[in-house]
Amino acid sequence: MAAVRTLRKLCQHTQHQVCKLHTSASRQEAVVISGKKLARQIREEARGDVEKWVLAGHRRPHLSVILVGENPASHSYVLNKTRAAADVGISSETILKHSDISEEELLDLIFKLNTDPRVDGLLVQLPLPEHIDERTVCNAVSPTKDVDGFHVVNVGRMCLDQSTMLPATPWGVMEMIKRTGIPTLGKNVVVAGRSKNVGMPIAMLLHTDGRHERPGGDATVTISHRYTPKEQLCQHTKIADIIVAAAGIPKLITADMIKEGAAVIDVGINRVQDPVTGKDRLVGDVDFEGVRQKAGYITPVPGGVGPMTVAMLMKNTIKAAKNVLLYPPERIRMAAVS
Repeated sequence: MAAVRTLRKLCQHTQHQVCKLHTSASRQEAVVISGKKLARQIREEARGDVEKWVLAGHRRPHLSVILVGENPASHSYVLNKTRAAADVGISSETILKHSDISEEELLDLIFKLNTDPRVDGLLVQLPLPEHIDERTVCNAVSPTKDVDGFHVVNVGRMCLDQSTMLPATPWGVMEMIKRTGIPTLGKNVVVAGRSKNVGMPIAMLLHTDGRHERPGGDATVTISHRYTPKEQLCQHTKIADIIVAAAGIPKLITADMIKEGAAVIDVGINRVQDPVTGKDRLVGDVDFEGVRQKAGYITPVPGGVGPMTVAMLMKNTIKAAKNVLLYPPERIRMAAVS
């Protein structure tokens, strides 16, 4: 009987060990980073900054938005921005212009707003009609009012690790990574996409020196683009600690391309037809359902980077209001025409 009891205990112990082994081998899904939740935190901070600024005797910050044409997506984005401005206490206006406006007329309007002391932040919603050069328009906005961070002066200062107006989406990605507690120092990062407004600035912010005036992430960054062979992209993503997908290609990043526990930030916004309903829906550049089974962190689309972009735009508008005290009108005029 003693032998039987001993054997029974041994079997129970073995089953317990197998159960423990099975539990440890299985892993939880990735932590889904809520851009909405983080954006609410940042907007609360912005609201506090605005109230302190106003209580100190300053005029309430004002944002002017120029919207050209009837692009439904652009109208939706602008509405989100003006609603966010109202939420944090920033006054705003949307100036609507027909799509046939000439480039010269648009530049004249920008110059008028540049020199209007009541306007702190100014942005021209992109994209613009084909007959208007976007780079010319972005460089026409005064650097001190350039809340999009697209003026060549602000881009240059960002590249030199100097304090400046940072592009809202790249800054939002950095804040998302930082506030989630994802380490970047010495980590391998892949940025899929090299656009001048998103991919390039994200890579710049992630790889630059964390000790400088505008601290960077101190990461080792690889940038891929349309001419990067898929097999080469896979080689890089499989060793990446962080992947930022900003290429505008649905399901560019799949589960077999990442290492377990990687952080995957999806900046892509793509409209695809739902095979079940037949209606259009928004998706990112990442195969969300597949990748979340393997990643450590992942952002959804929608509800990820998008809300962060709008929140950082509010922070830039407050910075623009404070820049009025730092830059005399003469220097503003010189920067605007440079």
